Amino acid sequence: MDEVQTRQVVLDTETTGLEPAQGHRIIEIGCVEMKDRRLTGNNFHVYLQPDREIDQGAIEVHGITNEFLTDKPRFEDVAEGLMDYLRGAEVIIHNAPFDVGFIDAELARLPDASPMDSFCAVTDTLVMARQMRPGQRNSLDALCSRYDIDNSHRTKHGALLDAEILADVYLAMTGGQKALSLEAEEASNDAGSETGIRRLSRERAPLRVLRVNAQEAGLHEARLDAIAKACGGTPLWRELDS
Repeated sequence: MDEVQTRQVVLDTETTGLEPAQGHRIIEIGCVEMKDRRLTGNNFHVYLQPDREIDQGAIEVHGITNEFLTDKPRFEDVAEGLMDYLRGAEVIIHNAPFDVGFIDAELARLPDASPMDSFCAVTDTLVMARQMRPGQRNSLDALCSRYDIDNSHRTKHGALLDAEILADVYLAMTGGQKALSLEAEEASNDAGSETGIRRLSRERAPLRVLRVNAQEAGLHEARLDAIAKACGGTPLWRELDS
């Protein structure tokens, strides 16, 4: 049986303004997919014609103009594909009420569509960051600085670019070791065993030892540098090495 993979989608939007209740619309949706904490390259990215003018303040933030969007599809043209893409995934968003509010407002304009929470789960990295570091700045730029993630190419907001950056931030925020199950197995091949310990045969093939290469060692050191910067101390690995 194939192993079930954990599917996550990191999502961001750009809009004509700040309030869907005032008729503002989505003009860009950017999503990146991860399976088992690895980027797959299966992204979803569209620009949308909003059928209204973009606020000047919004243009200054994301740089998307009314003229650029004149030949782009409308939300109803991509809604089914977006819902299919998000369905069943854990959707990771920074300040989720903003993006979810806009997407739900767009879905509400369609005759047969349901809100986001009916077909996917949502995780808010802003809430996560506030819980992890109360009282600190937790904007996307601040988190990039905290976790030593390069966002120097982010001169303007962009949905796909911000989703890619947020994926790096999320992986850094949740970069602890996966939980290990140390529970004893219920069954044992050893007759009379009540400890749950299963002994391996001495005749088994020896385990393969895989050595890290120079690139992997460099990535490991970079991660330790990021951990040291984030926690203000020395990572345990370096204490053990010394």
